[in-house]
Amino acid sequence: MTTEEMLHLKGIHMAPYIQLATALIGKTRRGGGNMFRHQLDTMSILIDYGYINSVLLKASIIHDVVEDIPDFNHNLIFSIDYESHAVYDLVMEVTRMPDETKPEFLTRIFESGSLHAKILKVADRISNMISLGFVLNMDFVSRYIDETVQYIIPIAELVDKSMLMELQTLVESRRKYLSDFAQK
Repeated sequence: MTTEEMLHLKGIHMAPYIQLATALIGKTRRGGGNMFRHQLDTMSILIDYGYINSVLLKASIIHDVVEDIPDFNHNLIFSIDYESHAVYDLVMEVTRMPDETKPEFLTRIFESGSLHAKILKVADRISNMISLGFVLNMDFVSRYIDETVQYIIPIAELVDKSMLMELQTLVESRRKYLSDFAQK
Protein backbone atom coordinates (compact mmCIF):
# COMPACT_ATOMS: atom_id res chain seq x y z
CA MET A 1 0.00 0.00 0.00
CA THR A 2 1.33 3.41 -0.91
CA THR A 3 1.76 6.29 1.54
CA GLU A 4 -1.03 8.14 -0.28
CA GLU A 5 -3.39 5.17 0.15
CA MET A 6 -2.52 4.87 3.84
CA LEU A 7 -3.22 8.57 4.35
CA HIS A 8 -6.54 8.18 2.56
CA LEU A 9 -7.53 5.29 4.83
CA LYS A 10 -6.41 7.26 7.87
CA GLY A 11 -8.97 9.94 7.02
CA ILE A 12 -11.94 7.55 6.84
CA HIS A 13 -14.02 7.59 10.01
CA MET A 14 -15.43 4.08 10.32
CA ALA A 15 -16.36 3.91 14.01
CA PRO A 16 -19.98 5.11 13.62
CA TYR A 17 -20.57 2.56 10.87
CA ILE A 18 -19.00 -0.20 12.94
CA GLN A 19 -21.25 0.81 15.83
CA LEU A 20 -24.31 0.42 13.58
CA ALA A 21 -23.08 -2.99 12.45
CA THR A 22 -22.90 -4.21 16.06
CA ALA A 23 -26.68 -4.64 15.81
CA LEU A 24 -25.81 -7.79 13.85
CA ILE A 25 -23.89 -9.38 16.75
CA GLY A 26 -25.74 -12.52 17.71
CA LYS A 27 -27.37 -12.96 14.30
CA THR A 28 -25.94 -16.30 13.30
CA ARG A 29 -24.93 -17.40 9.83
CA ARG A 30 -25.30 -20.83 8.25
CA GLY A 31 -21.53 -20.92 8.01
CA GLY A 32 -21.05 -20.22 11.70
CA GLY A 33 -20.00 -17.01 13.34
CA ASN A 34 -22.20 -13.98 13.29
CA MET A 35 -23.27 -11.36 10.81
CA PHE A 36 -21.21 -8.62 12.48
CA ARG A 37 -17.96 -10.45 11.74
CA HIS A 38 -19.13 -11.05 8.17
CA GLN A 39 -19.47 -7.27 7.67
CA LEU A 40 -15.89 -6.72 8.81
CA ASP A 41 -14.65 -9.67 6.75
CA THR A 42 -16.24 -8.13 3.67
CA MET A 43 -14.50 -4.82 4.35
CA SER A 44 -11.19 -6.64 4.87
CA ILE A 45 -11.56 -8.39 1.53
CA LEU A 46 -12.08 -5.04 -0.19
CA ILE A 47 -8.99 -3.55 1.45
CA ASP A 48 -7.01 -6.69 0.60
CA TYR A 49 -7.85 -6.09 -3.08
CA GLY A 50 -6.83 -2.44 -2.85
CA TYR A 51 -10.24 -0.79 -2.62
CA ILE A 52 -9.98 2.29 -0.44
CA ASN A 53 -13.02 4.28 -1.54
CA SER A 54 -14.59 5.55 1.68
CA VAL A 55 -18.21 5.09 0.58
CA LEU A 56 -17.52 1.52 -0.54
CA LEU A 57 -15.74 0.61 2.71
CA LYS A 58 -18.41 2.21 4.89
CA ALA A 59 -21.17 0.45 2.98
CA SER A 60 -19.36 -2.88 3.35
CA ILE A 61 -19.52 -2.51 7.12
CA ILE A 62 -23.29 -2.13 7.13
CA HIS A 63 -24.29 -3.88 3.91
CA ASP A 64 -26.59 -6.39 5.65
CA VAL A 65 -28.05 -4.15 8.36
CA VAL A 66 -31.09 -2.94 6.40
CA GLU A 67 -31.89 -6.44 5.15
CA ASP A 68 -31.28 -8.37 8.38
CA ILE A 69 -32.50 -6.05 11.15
CA PRO A 70 -36.30 -5.90 11.20
CA ASP A 71 -37.66 -2.35 11.33
CA PHE A 72 -34.17 -0.88 11.02
CA ASN A 73 -34.28 2.92 11.35
CA HIS A 74 -32.67 4.19 8.12
CA ASN A 75 -32.23 7.63 9.69
CA LEU A 76 -29.44 6.16 11.81
CA ILE A 77 -27.35 5.93 8.65
CA PHE A 78 -28.27 9.38 7.36
CA SER A 79 -27.08 11.09 10.52
CA ILE A 80 -23.54 9.69 10.53
CA ASP A 81 -21.51 11.92 8.23
CA TYR A 82 -21.40 13.82 4.97
CA GLU A 83 -21.14 10.58 2.95
CA SER A 84 -23.98 8.78 4.68
CA HIS A 85 -26.51 9.35 1.88
CA ALA A 86 -24.12 7.84 -0.68
CA VAL A 87 -23.37 4.97 1.72
CA TYR A 88 -27.11 4.36 2.17
CA ASP A 89 -27.68 4.38 -1.60
CA LEU A 90 -24.94 1.78 -2.08
CA VAL A 91 -26.28 -0.38 0.75
CA MET A 92 -29.73 -0.28 -0.85
CA GLU A 93 -28.26 -1.34 -4.20
CA VAL A 94 -26.97 -4.54 -2.59
CA THR A 95 -30.05 -5.11 -0.44
CA ARG A 96 -32.51 -7.72 -1.61
CA MET A 97 -35.99 -6.25 -1.69
CA PRO A 98 -38.84 -8.24 -0.10
CA ASP A 99 -40.53 -8.78 -3.49
CA GLU A 100 -37.35 -10.00 -5.23
CA THR A 101 -36.36 -13.60 -5.70
CA LYS A 102 -32.67 -14.30 -5.25
CA PRO A 103 -32.13 -14.71 -9.02
CA GLU A 104 -33.95 -11.41 -9.67
CA PHE A 105 -31.84 -9.67 -7.03
CA LEU A 106 -28.54 -10.94 -8.41
CA THR A 107 -29.59 -10.24 -11.99
CA ARG A 108 -30.49 -6.66 -10.98
CA ILE A 109 -27.00 -6.13 -9.59
CA PHE A 110 -25.40 -7.61 -12.72
CA GLU A 111 -27.54 -5.64 -15.17
CA SER A 112 -27.97 -2.27 -13.45
CA GLY A 113 -25.82 -2.16 -10.33
CA SER A 114 -23.15 0.50 -10.04
CA LEU A 115 -19.50 -0.49 -10.21
CA HIS A 116 -19.27 -0.21 -6.42
CA ALA A 117 -22.38 -2.36 -5.93
CA LYS A 118 -20.84 -5.07 -8.11
CA ILE A 119 -17.50 -4.91 -6.30
CA LEU A 120 -19.24 -5.04 -2.91
CA LYS A 121 -21.37 -8.00 -3.98
CA VAL A 122 -18.30 -9.92 -5.13
CA ALA A 123 -16.44 -9.23 -1.86
CA ASP A 124 -19.57 -10.25 0.07
CA ARG A 125 -19.73 -13.53 -1.85
CA ILE A 126 -16.04 -14.25 -1.27
CA SER A 127 -16.70 -13.95 2.47
CA ASN A 128 -19.76 -16.18 2.16
CA MET A 129 -17.91 -18.80 0.11
CA ILE A 130 -15.14 -18.98 2.70
CA SER A 131 -17.78 -19.70 5.34
CA LEU A 132 -19.25 -22.57 3.32
CA GLY A 133 -16.44 -24.79 4.57
CA PHE A 134 -18.27 -24.89 7.91
CA VAL A 135 -21.77 -25.63 6.57
CA LEU A 136 -23.08 -29.16 6.97
CA ASN A 137 -26.21 -28.80 4.84
CA MET A 138 -24.81 -30.14 1.57
CA ASP A 139 -27.93 -29.24 -0.44
CA PHE A 140 -27.45 -25.61 0.60
CA VAL A 141 -23.73 -25.73 -0.23
CA SER A 142 -24.46 -27.19 -3.65
CA ARG A 143 -27.13 -24.57 -4.44
CA TYR A 144 -24.87 -21.78 -3.22
CA ILE A 145 -21.97 -22.91 -5.40
CA ASP A 146 -24.27 -23.14 -8.43
CA GLU A 147 -25.67 -19.66 -7.68
CA THR A 148 -22.14 -18.29 -7.41
CA VAL A 149 -21.17 -19.74 -10.78
CA GLN A 150 -24.36 -18.57 -12.49
CA TYR A 151 -24.66 -15.06 -11.05
CA ILE A 152 -21.56 -13.89 -9.17
CA ILE A 153 -18.77 -15.16 -11.43
CA PRO A 154 -20.15 -13.03 -14.32
CA ILE A 155 -20.17 -9.97 -12.06
CA ALA A 156 -16.59 -10.67 -10.98
CA GLU A 157 -15.57 -11.01 -14.63
CA LEU A 158 -16.77 -7.44 -15.15
CA VAL A 159 -15.12 -5.83 -12.15
CA ASP A 160 -11.96 -7.53 -10.87
CA LYS A 161 -9.97 -10.38 -12.38
CA SER A 162 -8.12 -11.08 -9.11
CA MET A 163 -11.36 -11.38 -7.16
CA LEU A 164 -12.66 -13.58 -9.98
CA MET A 165 -9.68 -15.91 -9.56
CA GLU A 166 -10.31 -16.20 -5.82
CA LEU A 167 -13.99 -16.97 -6.40
CA GLN A 168 -13.11 -19.63 -8.96
CA THR A 169 -10.67 -21.20 -6.49
CA LEU A 170 -13.33 -21.12 -3.77
CA VAL A 171 -15.87 -22.77 -6.10
CA GLU A 172 -13.37 -25.54 -6.88
CA SER A 173 -12.51 -26.10 -3.21
CA ARG A 174 -16.17 -26.13 -2.14
CA ARG A 175 -17.00 -28.63 -4.89
CA LYS A 176 -14.20 -30.81 -3.53
CA TYR A 177 -15.69 -30.36 -0.05
CA LEU A 178 -19.04 -31.62 -1.40
CA SER A 179 -17.35 -34.57 -3.09
CA ASP A 180 -15.38 -35.49 0.02
CA PHE A 181 -18.49 -35.19 2.18
CA ALA A 182 -20.46 -37.44 -0.21
CA GLN A 183 -17.74 -40.14 0.02
CA LYS A 184 -18.02 -40.38 3.81
